Amino acid sequence: MSPIQIGIIGSLALFGLLLTSMPVAFAMIASGVLGFALIISPQAAFSMVSSELYEIFSSYNLSVIPLFVMMGQVAFHAGISTRLYRSAYIWIGHFKGGLAMATVGACAGFGAISGSGPATAATMAAVTLPEMKRYGYADSLASGTVAAGGSLGMLIPPSVVFIVYALMTEQSIGDLFLAGIIPGILIALLFGLNIYFRCSRDETLGPAGPKHSWKERLLSLSGVIETVLLFFVVMGGMFLGFFTPIEAAAIGAAGSFIIALLQKELTFPKLKKILLETVRTSSMVFFLVAGAVIFGRFLAVSRIPFAVADFFVSLPFPGEVIMILIIFFFLVAGCFIDALALILLTIPIFFPVVTELGFDPIWFGVIVVVITQMGVITPPVGVNVYVVSGIERDIPLSVIFKGVLPFLGMLILATFILILFPQICLFLPNLLH
Repeated sequence: MSPIQIGIIGSLALFGLLLTSMPVAFAMIASGVLGFALIISPQAAFSMVSSELYEIFSSYNLSVIPLFVMMGQVAFHAGISTRLYRSAYIWIGHFKGGLAMATVGACAGFGAISGSGPATAATMAAVTLPEMKRYGYADSLASGTVAAGGSLGMLIPPSVVFIVYALMTEQSIGDLFLAGIIPGILIALLFGLNIYFRCSRDETLGPAGPKHSWKERLLSLSGVIETVLLFFVVMGGMFLGFFTPIEAAAIGAAGSFIIALLQKELTFPKLKKILLETVRTSSMVFFLVAGAVIFGRFLAVSRIPFAVADFFVSLPFPGEVIMILIIFFFLVAGCFIDALALILLTIPIFFPVVTELGFDPIWFGVIVVVITQMGVITPPVGVNVYVVSGIERDIPLSVIFKGVLPFLGMLILATFILILFPQICLFLPNLLH
């Protein structure tokens, strides 16, 4: 068999293993090692695995992942998410759908120190759903808002997905973080407008809450100062060149610990949970990266990425049409594959196509993350929907999936806007340079 034929069989074997519910990382490692052994030799395959595993788990660049994960965990256990929601609620809770809009704002704020979509959804579900139910919000709007709003944690920096994309494509983590800020704000605004207009037409979806005085509003800002300060120290330091992304992650993690200590929220049981969750989440990401690298080595020797790139480039279509086909593929595949796994599996194949067609890799990174945001709220995977359902078991899955549909429409609209106006993504990175 030719290397390309072995590559196709290996890719099919990978998806077959995934259908058996084998963890994605182990499925990629098994398929990659076997395929590499068939094309080169068993000795070369085992040598490749040992060297890659050592390099990944001892990589200085990857240390940014556990540091940002730890920052998010400390922020959660220190009660920052609760204070964020309370502040947003006091400011806009008196509008129709105001609690839901406050939830989107709190999700965006917590996403700025969390870096994970499911983690943001889980945190905000525990904080906001009881309040929205108490004020008579429809289950579909309440749960759909949390699931969709949680996806903002994937786009607003620091984003674990951006970090992995940067490491795989050798792009600047700082540029990708900056590129995600304006699109993240845009999507949050689209979510808020969607909620406002829907609740204006049907007040039973989200009735207005009590109005607070200006004194209460100004006092509530103390609940967001710590988040804003932490975000601007981390992002501002990178933007001004005071420290690297890894140093920024370390400062962010240390800053979150300082905030927790000052708030007297850091107890020994909480510290134990923080460390355990950081190790668990970081280990999962590290193994996914290792599996993707090993499977990527197999794809490289099989020549499949180059064959796919040549095929797309040779199509008699403009580059924009080819890009739309690639985006459509990500949109469909995201319904069946976890966001991080999807990026790890497909970027080695499609990234050469994108660069060959002349598209900006930073812009493409933002587009990919926005599309994978859709994947975390669409069936059958829809991990954010399952997270919300696990926390609020009284709401059926079908109701939550129904609730996220309007937000899915906003994500599709945002994707079209970013395709038509790529400078929305590139303005801040270009300003940096």
